[in-house]
Amino acid sequence: MINSIPRDNSSSSRDLVYSVIIPAYNEEALLPATLSSLHLAMDSIPHRGEIIVVDNNSTDRTQHIAKKNGARVVFEPFRQIAKARNSGARAATSDFFIFLDADTILPPQLLQKALSLLAKGCHCGGGTLISFDSQLPFFARSLVGFWTWISKTGKLAAGSFIFCLARGFHDIGGFDEQVYAGEEVFFSRKMKAWGKKNKLLFTIIADQAVITSGRKFRWYSSIQLALLIMLLTVFPFALRNRDLCNFWYRRPNQ
Repeated sequence: MINSIPRDNSSSSRDLVYSVIIPAYNEEALLPATLSSLHLAMDSIPHRGEIIVVDNNSTDRTQHIAKKNGARVVFEPFRQIAKARNSGARAATSDFFIFLDADTILPPQLLQKALSLLAKGCHCGGGTLISFDSQLPFFARSLVGFWTWISKTGKLAAGSFIFCLARGFHDIGGFDEQVYAGEEVFFSRKMKAWGKKNKLLFTIIADQAVITSGRKFRWYSSIQLALLIMLLTVFPFALRNRDLCNFWYRRPNQ
């Protein structure tokens, strides 16, 4: 339980404790399951939270689905993941932020643990491990395994799930809007530095995992993924070019 957060029978419990911020572009297919699981997770906690879905200029029913499922919708016309995350955070009015991808299922125990860590006053934020909704191709599984090792050893959060103190988020300026991908890595490094300065930990929760869609690994071949990794490794400034980051923005049927 999150013992240091006031319960509903106190006057201060009317204030929002946490905000779940979900950037979304054309997510009418997967957003309903994400929001349904999120409501179940939030119902397991006796404290008030809000859901903010950032409609990143969708052309489908994303906004309608978000509102129908009780989310507050923020519109961000410029298609960039970092900018969408920041727009949602600017609209939030709570002390704790949870960033969740629109194709990701959040287990109740993970939400509880993340909020508990923030409430105890020893952590500034963190992330968790990621699992997938279906079996991935061999090369993709190898990439995920490598990322898991990097995430745990380097304390770097995956974009699917990030939690942090709102004051830390604002102090470091949020996500870097100069990049079109990998913003979670830059954010993790900046938040870790902010946490160290304030004697707070940035941690990766290793005993829980979110379940996210493996659709990108099914859309692109192993050769395409290998070329992308080589490009971003040799030319990291490619992250500043959206065309070179199409893995995160383009879909085969669009």
